[in-house]
Amino acid sequence: MNIPRTITAADSLTWNDPSAVDGTGALVSSAAWTLTYYLRTNTASEGATVVGTAGAAGSWDFTIAASTTTAFDAGTWSWTARATNGALAMTMGSGSLTVLPSLVYTGTPTAFDGRSQAEIDLAAVQTAIRTIISGGVSQYAIGSRQATKLDLGALMKRESDLKGIVARERAAEKVAAGLGDPRNLFVRFG
Repeated sequence: MNIPRTITAADSLTWNDPSAVDGTGALVSSAAWTLTYYLRTNTASEGATVVGTAGAAGSWDFTIAASTTTAFDAGTWSWTARATNGALAMTMGSGSLTVLPSLVYTGTPTAFDGRSQAEIDLAAVQTAIRTIISGGVSQYAIGSRQATKLDLGALMKRESDLKGIVARERAAEKVAAGLGDPRNLFVRFG
């Protein structure tokens, strides 16, 4: 299945899937089969159905219009590709893709926070630690949770955990961008 692994909301999306062979060795192609992708996320009433059109050599061509992806929430989406031929139906593949938020706007732009959830939580924990150390109020909010007189040790442990998560996220971003793994150390002996 050739559906892209990462898309940006408000972008058009096109791909082509070749014909396939089922478990019995029979050809599954656009000549006799309809291939449909079902995309869903964890938001109620949000999803998309994309039906392939006949392409070259029995393949299927798919297009999702920008007007459809505009409504996609950023995050992880799951998909399944299902082929049907009359009463026959089979799942051809399934997986997930990442939807990135669109930075396109009209009129006045609203605020945009491009940080990951781990980076947001790390900033909140560090603010809570600074508040306790400076003798300030010992009641604060981290995300949607309220905390009162939280143990400084527990906050410092959570900060350490979040720093590790953020470091792994940043390393993965560098690897994905082709910049190599920053955790690798290369030594040359002369």
